[in-house]
Amino acid sequence: MPQEPPQVTLGPAQYGKAEVRVLHVDRAGPRHEITDLNVTVTLAGDMAGTYLTGDNAGVLTTDAQKNTVYAFARSGVRPVEEFALRLARHFAQVGSVDRARVRIEEYGWQRIHAGGSPHPHSFERLAGTKIISACVHADGRTEIVAGVDDLVLLKSTGSEFHGFLADRYTTLEPTDDRILATAVAAHWRISAGGADWAACFRGARTALTEAFAVTHSLSLQQTLYAMGEAVLAACPEVAEVRLSLPNKHHFLVDLGSFGLDNPGEVFYAADRPYGLIEGTVCRAGAPAGDPEHQW
Repeated sequence: MPQEPPQVTLGPAQYGKAEVRVLHVDRAGPRHEITDLNVTVTLAGDMAGTYLTGDNAGVLTTDAQKNTVYAFARSGVRPVEEFALRLARHFAQVGSVDRARVRIEEYGWQRIHAGGSPHPHSFERLAGTKIISACVHADGRTEIVAGVDDLVLLKSTGSEFHGFLADRYTTLEPTDDRILATAVAAHWRISAGGADWAACFRGARTALTEAFAVTHSLSLQQTLYAMGEAVLAACPEVAEVRLSLPNKHHFLVDLGSFGLDNPGEVFYAADRPYGLIEGTVCRAGAPAGDPEHQW
C-alpha cells in the first residue's frame, strides 16, 4: 500500500543577498578616504507563501536588496554602524518582513608612505576585519553588534600550560614557557543607544590586544576571559563579549639529529588540527540581547 505523505510544516526561514562588495571613495578633497565593505542582508518574516506555493508577492528580490545597498552608499557609508542601521531600518519596513539583519565586514586600509609622507590616494590593506551586525524588527527594536575577525596575535613567552587532566591517551607534556598564538574572532553587543561608534570600536580592539599582551597566561581560556573583561572595562556601552580563539600551535623542532641544540628558537607553525577555545564574558545586570540576532 502507498504510504501516507509525512505531516510537515515550514520552520524558521529567511532569505537575503550575501556579500555585496562596496568600495566607497570620499573625494571631498585632495586627500581621499576609502571604505571597503562586504554587506550581507538577511530578511525574515511571513515567508510561507513563497515556500509552500511559490507565491512571490511578498518577496523583495535579492537583486533589489543589492541595488538598495549601492543606492544608500551614495549618501555615505560612515559611520559603518549607522550605514548598517539605515539599511536594516529600511528593509524592516517591507510589508512581509518582521526582522531585517545587515551584517557588514569592513576591511581596513592605511595610507602608503611615499617620500616620507602619507600618500593622498594610495593604500595598503591592514590585518583584521571589522564586523558590524545591525538587527531591526518591524516594531522598531534594534540591536548593534560590533567586532573583529581574523585578528592574529602572538606572544613568544609569558604563557604556560600545566596541571591539566591526564588520561591514557594524553601525550602532551606540561610546559612553563610556550608560544601563544591565536586568530581572534571577537564580537561585542552594544546596549547603549547613541554610542560613539568609532571610539567604542577603537577602545574594544585596543583592550583585546593589550589584555592578550599583558596577561601572563596559564591557559588560553584564562586569556580569553581577561580579554573579554578588558573590553567591558574599557567600553561601558558594551553588555557582553563573545570570543572564539583558535590555539595556533607552535612546536619546538628537534634539531638533535643535526648535532644542534634548539634553545626555544626554531618552531614548526602547525595550521591544523588546533584547539578551539570559545566563551562569553557578560556584564552583570546588563539587559539580555535579542535572541533572534545571530552574531
